[in-house]
Amino acid sequence: MGSQSNLPDVAEEGFQDAAAYDKHRPNYPAEAVEIFLQKLNVAGQDEVNIVEVASGTGKFTELLAARPERYSVKAIEPHGPMRDKLAQKDLRGVEVLNGKADKMPVDSEWGDACVVAQAFHWFATPEALKEIDRVLRPGAVLGMIWNVDEYNKPRSWPATTKWEQKLNDYILGFDDGLPRFRHQKWQEVFEQQPPGNPVQAIRNTFADHLPRFSLPLGESSVKWTTWLSEAALWARINTLSQIAVLKGEEREAAIRAFRHILESDDVERNENGDIAVHGITYFAWTDRI
Repeated sequence: MGSQSNLPDVAEEGFQDAAAYDKHRPNYPAEAVEIFLQKLNVAGQDEVNIVEVASGTGKFTELLAARPERYSVKAIEPHGPMRDKLAQKDLRGVEVLNGKADKMPVDSEWGDACVVAQAFHWFATPEALKEIDRVLRPGAVLGMIWNVDEYNKPRSWPATTKWEQKLNDYILGFDDGLPRFRHQKWQEVFEQQPPGNPVQAIRNTFADHLPRFSLPLGESSVKWTTWLSEAALWARINTLSQIAVLKGEEREAAIRAFRHILESDDVERNENGDIAVHGITYFAWTDRI
């Protein structure tokens, strides 16, 4: 890792164009946001403190800042260009801070909830859980939310169309060994928590091995469809870090593959030639014990 953000180098490079990420990544459906915040026990609650880990360019932070509850948000982001993009937005009630999941400049038990949008897979580690546990008050909820285009979904999830499955298969072929949501490994950090039975808890107390978050995780999702031009769809795909870093012949080959897949007979287009792109907003939550 050669960066100050502690992101893997390929992710650091792939996310360098923060403006493109901010413009082309999908937005969160209002229905999903409302249900998600209800599960975090902060919908309709005033004077609530929210820790947002890995806030990126602020696509979810903007939604928190616009809420009628007037949340106080500490937005933690290690990636310089993304953090700068977020700070430029000057969002109400939001303090933008340089930090990472396992080391946050936040007082202990400050947070009434913790939000991680589009990012938990990058730092699903015991060290991060310990730090998130530290900044939350007892009983507060950790919520994780992802917008998942079907072309970037986990292999086991069904696709709405054959062309999106073809594109999914193609993107799954770019495996650089880094953890991503589609690998479905992020849940393991919760499952690997020590057992919470009383005898074991006594034994583990001094070793700091108590479980921190409750299981099973709560889970829900909202499906959506958006209409994108070919150029906008390619721009969105290009915000995937492992695609963004492609150069030369590799990039040309990716563009050719993309265009070939869009010649499939089940690509739905509207009168403007825009393409129906399907996705799902998936979210999960767990209580701090």
